[in-house]
Amino acid sequence: MQNIDTYDFSGKKAIVRVDFNVPLNENFEITDDTRIRRAMPTLKKVLEKGGSVIIMSHLGRPKKVDPKFSLKHIVAHVSECLGVPVQFAEDCQKAQEQAAALKPGEALLLENLRYYAEEEGKPRGLAEDVTDEEKKAAKAAVKASQKEFVKTLASYADCYINDAFGTAHRAHASTALIAEYFPNDKMFGYLMEGEIKAIDNVLKNAQHPFTAIIGGSKVSSKLAVLENMLEKVDNLIIGGGMGYTFIKAQGGQIGNSLHEDELMPNALEILAKAKEKGVNIYLSVQTLVADDFAQTANTQIVPSNAIPEGWEGVDAGPESLARWKEVILGSKTILWNGPVGVFEIEKFAQGTLQIARDLAEATEKGAYTLVGGGDSVAAVTQMGFADKVSYVSTGGGAMLEALEGKILPGIAAIQD
Repeated sequence: MQNIDTYDFSGKKAIVRVDFNVPLNENFEITDDTRIRRAMPTLKKVLEKGGSVIIMSHLGRPKKVDPKFSLKHIVAHVSECLGVPVQFAEDCQKAQEQAAALKPGEALLLENLRYYAEEEGKPRGLAEDVTDEEKKAAKAAVKASQKEFVKTLASYADCYINDAFGTAHRAHASTALIAEYFPNDKMFGYLMEGEIKAIDNVLKNAQHPFTAIIGGSKVSSKLAVLENMLEKVDNLIIGGGMGYTFIKAQGGQIGNSLHEDELMPNALEILAKAKEKGVNIYLSVQTLVADDFAQTANTQIVPSNAIPEGWEGVDAGPESLARWKEVILGSKTILWNGPVGVFEIEKFAQGTLQIARDLAEATEKGAYTLVGGGDSVAAVTQMGFADKVSYVSTGGGAMLEALEGKILPGIAAIQD
């Protein structure tokens, strides 16, 4: 494994996996360019050191060539951010001549990798009544053609940089398999380095007291995270819709609140394990409830274990937030993943926004704060607090799997 700061890029072509899966409006205009901007330090480093860059990414989840998922929509903006005209290859598998012609200081963006099934390595277009044998044969065929797909991408360059943390949990052609072609010329970009350091700061090198705030709608999506956190933290704040499963499991009345009955035994097991390990669990004690899932709904504040029928919990109440704030401000390491209310509806977003404020205050007082997960990232960004916490992760699924304690294929491929 090489280091981007010490590697000699002079006269070399670097193929760089980035995550330019950015949101576009109906006019194909970028509505949030965060992922593009976060990749710029890596791309600029290669150019400044006398190399050229071949940029590869996916956009959306196309199952075939589809113009609305074309990366041509972002070429102009990438050029503007990079400070050089970015050339565009209309087929990521037929860019040999364009790649070969690149001169030091030049950049080439390949068309959407996911136009090809080989990028993900999964067969497409199978009939619903396909037999197991046919499915097996289709998978084998894609895996075979995937080898040529990877070989072609690798042939464009002299070295490989992975700077796409958002896809690091996928063992795809461009995120993992391609690294095999560059045993002595592979490295992380600055974004990946930052993400890995941030994860290590909370999972391996955390200062105590360490508090994790885990929110979101379902226990099922965060069960492995909760279990792994019990091995690491001193305090575990459980908020959002998932909290009601824990409250009902203990005999609380939760009205029409979102919950998963089948996971109540798991919730009780987590509570028991936490007690055994000396981990403090903080559930919501007071809840904002609504009679409708809408901005126009009637609301009231009630105890979290006494929600009336016909009402559902939509946000943490003031008493819960005050209690959580005390825990947050008393911590030296804080991880936040997932909202503590229905953040998409402004009326129900106050709890999540308060957590963002608390993290900013804790950071100012010297705590290390890591924010990872779509809505929690949106909260700190919307409030202008993104630069007031220690680190904001770019990866949703990748961050979740890292927090579960899993080894991410995109990281392992570089470190091997």
